[in-house]
Amino acid sequence: MNYQVIRYMLGYICYFEAAFLTLPCFVGLIYGEYRVSMIYALVAAICVLLGAAFRFKRPKDKRMYTKEGLVTVALCWIVLSILGALPFCISGEIPYYVDALFETISGFTTTGSSILSDVEALSHASLFWRSFTHWVGGMGVLVFILAILPAQGGAFMNLMKAESPGPSVSKLVPRLRDTALFLYGIYMGMTLLELALLLIGKMPVFDAVTLTFGTAGTGGFAVRNSGLADYSVYQQAVITVFMIAFGVNFNSYFLLLRKRFKQAVKSEEVLTYLGIIAVSVLLITVNVRPLFPNLFQAFHHTFFQVGSIITTTGYSTQDFNLWPPLSRTILMVLVFIGACAGSTGGGIKVSRLIIMVKGIRKEIRTLLHPRSVYKVRMDGRAIEHEVVRSVNVYLAIYVLIFVGSLLIITLDEKDLVTNFTAVGVTLNNIGPGLGVVGPTGNFSSFSAVSKLVLCLDMLAGRLELFPILMLFVPSVWKRGKREKVRIEKTKAEKAKV
Repeated sequence: MNYQVIRYMLGYICYFEAAFLTLPCFVGLIYGEYRVSMIYALVAAICVLLGAAFRFKRPKDKRMYTKEGLVTVALCWIVLSILGALPFCISGEIPYYVDALFETISGFTTTGSSILSDVEALSHASLFWRSFTHWVGGMGVLVFILAILPAQGGAFMNLMKAESPGPSVSKLVPRLRDTALFLYGIYMGMTLLELALLLIGKMPVFDAVTLTFGTAGTGGFAVRNSGLADYSVYQQAVITVFMIAFGVNFNSYFLLLRKRFKQAVKSEEVLTYLGIIAVSVLLITVNVRPLFPNLFQAFHHTFFQVGSIITTTGYSTQDFNLWPPLSRTILMVLVFIGACAGSTGGGIKVSRLIIMVKGIRKEIRTLLHPRSVYKVRMDGRAIEHEVVRSVNVYLAIYVLIFVGSLLIITLDEKDLVTNFTAVGVTLNNIGPGLGVVGPTGNFSSFSAVSKLVLCLDMLAGRLELFPILMLFVPSVWKRGKREKVRIEKTKAEKAKV
């Protein structure tokens, strides 16, 4: 384990978080919230000092293998969340640190689950910070760092693979830094476009900015207690379209920009994703039609809610907890499906489900015709056995974490629907569930232990399980034979000098 390069990356994280914290500081000054602004400035100063402490010495060996990449990503997100929770706690807006940590992790992981019963009681600075954490976490803070800092060749590819959602990650262009820049360019461009359309629709500037952050990161923190119910049909429609757009694999946008239209349009994952949305909207619209005065309203709210759930955004215009059982069941199925790989959305991912279904079909055909050789194909290309195996392992670990988390939080003695959906929406980074944690409820009634378990679920879901699991494997922290040999050689060379 190369501890020095991990320490150095943690220093970068602290510096960048200090820069991020200056934004809510300025927002507080604009709205006359001087005390809160000073608190954000103080926490930013703490981040700078910690960053300097982590970066006091440059690492001699900057090589970063898969093990270092996974551990670095997990530790960076944990440090980011621990420091990001301090302003809530110090200001007294969220007095208990576990609650503040839950809210912050929910923000950075773009989950949108909340412990707050009165969102509007927060200062503008804190409301901005909650939503901005969605935007930072949507594409990934380490991808952001890679886009700005000089890349270290293939070493930091392991960081990008560990942080980016989906079963596989590859460079879009030859240089890793150019890939990161391209991704963030698309991300920023779509963010600005949505913001412009919401402002054209006469949404208040503060609301437009914060809701755009939540939509882009597919997060879901609202700035009003009513969620998004008070906004106009136009404003809700814009948010719906962009939620679905941010749930599309960003590789498709790259192909469109490079004028490779056939490849972009024929993406099997994107077509399946849009097909699932269309079928779900049709079924739920028919099912909830009696609850609305006309078909348009039934379709509008259904389209919004389906787009919100499958992209793991979590915004709501209606209390879908009151919808018929069929509609609620479909929405809970969408919770687990999630968006496309390579998007800002969470969930298991459409690509994994496609691979899983085709893998099952392959096994059945092999049983029927043992001497035949079949390949799992996607977009016309054969998928390597390692990818299929990794999908199966991912799903197995996913089920184990889900069951383990469910067993622990049942000690709070809540009903099964609440417990099941609470774990489901946190592990899949959705936000609202059913029962006590429905669109009009929150997670405040859970015990501190349950909240910490759900925090780990949110981090595990956002980081695709493995980086968080690596932290609990003892052998990961041991020095390898090669590193021991290198250290011994370094000591011998110093002794000669």
